[in-house]
Amino acid sequence: MSYYFVEPEVAGGLGESTVMDRSVHPPVVSRLAYRLDGWLGDVLLESFPCFILTEDAKVALQAGGFTGVRFEPVEISTSEEFRELSGSQMLLGFVWLVIEGMPGHDDFGLAPDHRLVVSARALGTLKGLGLAHASIAAWPTGNELPG
Repeated sequence: MSYYFVEPEVAGGLGESTVMDRSVHPPVVSRLAYRLDGWLGDVLLESFPCFILTEDAKVALQAGGFTGVRFEPVEISTSEEFRELSGSQMLLGFVWLVIEGMPGHDDFGLAPDHRLVVSARALGTLKGLGLAHASIAAWPTGNELPG
């Protein structure tokens, strides 16, 4: 199976009520809040070291039996800039997409440089739901992971 690096849309940043241990790298997040500054509509978003996903995409991933992820709650807020630019844009529900898998083995994993690695099957599902603003590149095949 083929695998890909996916660098999702960054539509904001970590919210004020995020709880994380910054004494390690990558920081360990125990509670996630995400503040939207501008959202172009992709189902998968990022703010290092976390990923969030729309509720609809979560349902699709669960139905597809994808491996290497679990879902946790995320608190969503919007910045003043978002409210000014987006007006009454309807916000979908979101969840925290926690990556637990091994890259090149599970459908979702993290490379040693903390980039998201997804299987071709998972990428197809995400693209079908809306992933127009992500950067996507082939993940090297073989036993070596990029450093």
